[in-house]
Amino acid sequence: MWIAESWRDYELLDCGGGEKLERWDRQLLVRPDPQAIWETDRAYPGWKKADGRYLRSQTGGGHWEKGKLPESWQVHYGELTFQVKPMNFKHTGLFPEQAVNWDFAMEKIKNAGRPIRVLNLFAYTGGATVACAKAGAEVCHVDAAKGMVAWAKENARLSGLADAPIRWIVDDCAKFVEREIRRGKTYDAIIMDPPSYGRGPGGEVWKLEENLYGFVKLCAGALSDKPLFVLINSYTTGLAPSVLGYLLGILVKEKYGGKCAWDELGLPVTRTGLYLPCGATGRWCSE
Repeated sequence: MWIAESWRDYELLDCGGGEKLERWDRQLLVRPDPQAIWETDRAYPGWKKADGRYLRSQTGGGHWEKGKLPESWQVHYGELTFQVKPMNFKHTGLFPEQAVNWDFAMEKIKNAGRPIRVLNLFAYTGGATVACAKAGAEVCHVDAAKGMVAWAKENARLSGLADAPIRWIVDDCAKFVEREIRRGKTYDAIIMDPPSYGRGPGGEVWKLEENLYGFVKLCAGALSDKPLFVLINSYTTGLAPSVLGYLLGILVKEKYGGKCAWDELGLPVTRTGLYLPCGATGRWCSE
């Protein structure tokens, strides 16, 4: 398991009973988590002092009980700064376990010894975009949601990257990649965080298990002659981490060599010393 254990402004304090207690800077949040199926006695004092709690509805969805929780606030990870805020569907605009992938990407870019162009697809609020740009890469950030791209721009500004070479694209990811290939535009690194399920702008249905292979195959056509890395994230519990690695082996490694790795992502739990599984990642890198 790849563990995101270098946070100071985020901490997973305790989890169990289908919920997790988190510290986001000074704010304590309780959110549902389907992996935390064991029980906890909730003796940790933060359970009763939470500033915000997301409650699921029996009819679907849910709502926040915010108490004194501010509308938004900032958290820091090394040189990176992010704005977080409670959103619908329990999200905060940041997935802290992804920090271990930010570290991976930043190290590869800094040690490349050459200019690196990164394509970040389904880029959300720009965690990976900000990390890669801070490491010195030129980044193309693509997401279909205009509001998420605006949020990512704000994260870049907060991280001192307002003037960094970042292209901000609001578009369907597959259609954008198809156009880039036709234009002959290539990238040295590709990061993708595709949804488990979604609909395209024309009503097209996206199911990760059915569409991921074709999408990764398409993206492989946008790689440069000397690619640095490709990274795939998945939150679909039905896909094992090894599946992501096998895709990269078939579609990238067979052509470019290098090596593939895959594993679960995890967050350390302060109270128990366990690690909460938080999805999976497959990585291909040139060396």
